[in-house]
Amino acid sequence: MDWSKTQSLFIIVFLILNVFLGYQLAQKRDSSQIDALAELTTDEELANEEIKYEALPKEPKELSYISGKVQIFTEDDVKNLKNQEVTIETAGVLKGEFKDPIKVSLTDQLKIQQFVKDHLLSGEKYSVWSIDEEAGIIVLVQQHKNYKVFGISGVIYLYVNDDHEAISYEQTLIPEFKEHEPEELITPLATLGNLLDNNHLKSGSHVSKVEIGYYPLLPYSESQLLAPAWHVVIDDEKEIYVNAIEGQILNKTE
Repeated sequence: MDWSKTQSLFIIVFLILNVFLGYQLAQKRDSSQIDALAELTTDEELANEEIKYEALPKEPKELSYISGKVQIFTEDDVKNLKNQEVTIETAGVLKGEFKDPIKVSLTDQLKIQQFVKDHLLSGEKYSVWSIDEEAGIIVLVQQHKNYKVFGISGVIYLYVNDDHEAISYEQTLIPEFKEHEPEELITPLATLGNLLDNNHLKSGSHVSKVEIGYYPLLPYSESQLLAPAWHVVIDDEKEIYVNAIEGQILNKTE
């Protein structure tokens, strides 16, 4: 065996291996730099379009799809409700009318939530979503682990008169939620970038709110599957719900 040739061959192979590993390391470094640049580019692109936005949430990093069934109310469910005439006209929708209207605050959300907890079924599961004093409607939505459940299921419409007294309500309820495997969420900044790229976010817009919650994939189904969703409010008048895992728009309202 020619040891001189063998030694030279080993040296050549070693040099090739070093070059290959150096190339791989350079690729990883360039890839990380590109990722950082892409995040910066989204921010710059929004700035170039004069789009302003409030501080974006940094958490959570991941959530799971959740599922549950809409409560089909029965006479047995409502038998302990006091001071109410209750009707169950539509499956899953409970309607109540207070025999004696009850004073309720329109300025203190905690007091509203306490009122609902005291007088409605599973009222502790809801939090205030909106208050329209002119129309006399308070909207409350369910929560799952402090995240709001958007959509038409798990909602209370509480109606008040001109004297700020609760007179009636409509309620839907999802009693329990099952969590699926957690998945990584698309960041709020990337979500805004996607909305801009797809012409849902116009130049000069102001994004006044970005929050995470859940939105149903089949809103009118008895069995609900809900996706983590970014709720984006633009110019205080347009609302967009974006699947925070897959990126598609689930609903958009003006």
